[in-house]
Amino acid sequence: MNTVLIAGSNTGRKTRGAIDIAAAALEEIESHVNLQIFDLKEIDHQLADGRNYLDYGGDMTEIASAIMQADAIVIGFPVFQAGIPAALKNVLDLLPRRALLNKSVSIIVTAGSNYHQLVAEYQLRPILNYLKAHVVPSYVFINERHFDGGKIISDDVKLRIHDLVMDTLLLSHGLEAMEKKEEDFLGF
Repeated sequence: MNTVLIAGSNTGRKTRGAIDIAAAALEEIESHVNLQIFDLKEIDHQLADGRNYLDYGGDMTEIASAIMQADAIVIGFPVFQAGIPAALKNVLDLLPRRALLNKSVSIIVTAGSNYHQLVAEYQLRPILNYLKAHVVPSYVFINERHFDGGKIISDDVKLRIHDLVMDTLLLSHGLEAMEKKEEDFLGF
C-alpha cells in the first residue's frame, strides 16, 4: 500500500511530530506499507499557476505525483490566522480535479486554541471533496496543551492518531476491494 504523509506547513515542528507518530502507527499496523513523508518546510516551493503538475519539475512534481499514486494520505497542518497554511493550499492547487479519486485521506490539525477546531471542516474538507477524496469522517485536533517543548506529551492524542491511521487504512482497503469488485463486474 502506497501511503503519503504531509506535514503541511513551511514553518514549525509540532505538525511534523504528529506526522511522525502517524508514520510509526502506519508501520506498526500495516506490514507492507510504502511510506513517503513530505515536510513542506523541506521542499522547494513554486507557486501553482494552473499549469499541468508535470510542468513544474523538481519537488512540486514529486509531491503531486506521490499524492496521485498513493492509496492513502494523511495530511497534518497547523492553523495560522484561522486558516490552512498557504504552502499546503499551494500543493493542493497543483492537483488535477480528480486527483484523489478512490483515495482515503485523513486529517491531523495542530492549533494554539480550541477556537480553530472547525478549520479542517470548513477549509480543507471542501477542497479534498472537490478533488474526489474519501475523507475519514473524524480527524485529530491537537491544541497547545498537548505539547511540551514541541513534542506531543498526551497519550490520548497518540492513541487518537493511532486510531485515525487505522480508520484511514480500513477505508483504503475497503475502497480497494470495491474497486476490484467493480472491475470484476465490468470485466476489465
